[in-house]
Amino acid sequence: MSDPIKIRFEKSKDEEIPILRDWLSDPDILKWFPMVNEMEIEDASKVWIGYYGKTFGSAFTIFEEDQIVGFFNFYLSPIEKLRHQSLFSIIVHPQKRGKGLGKQILKEMMLRAKREFHLELLHLEVYRENPARRLYAALGFEEYGVHKDFLKENDGSYRDKILMQQWL
Repeated sequence: MSDPIKIRFEKSKDEEIPILRDWLSDPDILKWFPMVNEMEIEDASKVWIGYYGKTFGSAFTIFEEDQIVGFFNFYLSPIEKLRHQSLFSIIVHPQKRGKGLGKQILKEMMLRAKREFHLELLHLEVYRENPARRLYAALGFEEYGVHKDFLKENDGSYRDKILMQQWL
């Protein structure tokens, strides 16, 4: 087994929004997210990095040496009764997928969730066809629900959204 990729986590900065926007604009990546046009992608990128980064400090950029290889954030709630849990989002550089980076990032983020943000429960939303579901399951995330026909594609077809969670 090879050594893990040497990565570091930094709080995301506004100047990284164009990088995330460019990744989300790639049709092979965009198919796993609900945005359909440049305005929606721009808004989502700003929310991901800008709002969560500044307000909550819960947006992270992952580097391998000086190259950005991923983004991760927790959608933390300002409501006290909801602060024990968080939805999260992750995106890994397209050329870095399938090499153990996503697993490494998720393991580190689960530790940070508990240690830095005092989270007890993480949950995610993923489309049924997304191959990342196998990774989430391998790390202990369990399916707890399905939003049937959640997303309507431009061609009129529908996609189910799978809800997964893990207690930390």
